[in-house]
Amino acid sequence: QVQLVESGGGLVQAGGSLRLSCTASGRTFGSVAMGWFRQAPGKEREFAAGISWLGGITAYADSVKGRFTISRDNAKGTLYLQMNSLKPEDTAVYYCAAARVSYISRRSTDYDYWGQGTQVTVSS
Repeated sequence: QVQLVESGGGLVQAGGSLRLSCTASGRTFGSVAMGWFRQAPGKEREFAAGISWLGGITAYADSVKGRFTISRDNAKGTLYLQMNSLKPEDTAVYYCAAARVSYISRRSTDYDYWGQGTQVTVSS
């Protein structure tokens, strides 16, 4: 069992930055890939960024590439998402998730554990 708790969301103006954190507890955090997904009102949950279990490989949705950076500190059991140059279309609830595999997957069905989500709102 893995428990995930996100923090760091909030309201920011377009062009601003936020850093999301996700603290994991339970089974070994460092042995699985992790991901950030987001869900805007009226839309399906979508993949934003993912990172391999050692952190050496990352992947991003085209919509956030070059603006968002995912990282992890396995010693602290924490996942991060640095979001820069935020746009109003980045407004969503952001979820961290732990995969059942060690490689990055863009499919939400490959993730077993989810946090409760943190709201990010970007004003224009």
